[in-house]
Amino acid sequence: MSAVDGLLWLSFGGPEQPADVRPFLENVTRGRGVPAARLDEVEEHYQSFGGVSPINELNRSAIAAVTDALVHRGIELPVYFGNRNWHPMVEDTVARMTADGVRRALVFPTSAYGGYSACRQYDEDIERARAAVGEGAPELVKLRHFFDHPLFVAAFADAVRTAAAGLAEYRLVFTAHSVPVAADTASGPPAEGGRRYSRQVAEAARLVAASVGVADFDVVWQSRSGPPAVPWLEPDILDHLDVLAGKGAPAVVVCPVGFVSDHLEVVWDLDTEAAQRAAAHGMGFARAAAPSGDPRFADLVVELVREHLDGAPARKLSDLPAAGCTVNGAPCAELCCEPRR
Repeated sequence: MSAVDGLLWLSFGGPEQPADVRPFLENVTRGRGVPAARLDEVEEHYQSFGGVSPINELNRSAIAAVTDALVHRGIELPVYFGNRNWHPMVEDTVARMTADGVRRALVFPTSAYGGYSACRQYDEDIERARAAVGEGAPELVKLRHFFDHPLFVAAFADAVRTAAAGLAEYRLVFTAHSVPVAADTASGPPAEGGRRYSRQVAEAARLVAASVGVADFDVVWQSRSGPPAVPWLEPDILDHLDVLAGKGAPAVVVCPVGFVSDHLEVVWDLDTEAAQRAAAHGMGFARAAAPSGDPRFADLVVELVREHLDGAPARKLSDLPAAGCTVNGAPCAELCCEPRR
């Protein structure tokens, strides 16, 4: 294996003070045709939490855990933190890595899945950051998808058990970020038939449910942000809660299997809106924690790193493609997860 002298933790980013919120949202939605009224609505969500998203602090905590896990295993690898949409911006981080003399680094994107927003957009982030630095920018190798890694599944399974404790009967509902149907159809190489994102989410949900011992469950979607005329993956979590209430479900346990941390889309869409909708129906509601704070998540990242450092075998629980391992922003396959037009 080629030498590696750094690890870049690449994430979405989020505001850390009220004045950051609107410019952050404009960065996120630039070129996507999101109505201004929708931005106003989401801005109110952030401002209701003091204009601060939990995501950066959650990432810093996870990075500290990964750094400790690397040291514990005798791996000397500095970990750098860069974001797509807000500070620390990935372009600035890669510039600092270059100044520090990093020549070849692995990249851990904070998404377990394929698809444009979940995967290829991180390739674009890498390509853009290297182009901003220019000559001397380090080689950047993006780590693979980990939706079916045993540690990812185990952390979620235990979180479901904890959330369900004390509930005699409940419906298990998995949720992930919705995307346009066209984007999901285009996710993955055409030879695979597309839908890599939704298929991987469904597989992760199946694996977690099986670990918990639940045979019948639902996979739904949340956080839609596009124009109303564009079809997105459905059903939405709120609509689904209405359906469950109509069927007499006494309680629901929601597992945010599409997310790695309890950031604002989780605490607003689930802990706030979904919890309120369930309460309005008289249904019990519990939400499983996302895994970034679980010690096994740090171990997962170290295992992905070791696949490159010493050829450790890739641990997977399914036969679905674990794509990734791309270099310098090149997509993993021709026409794979092309951007929405």
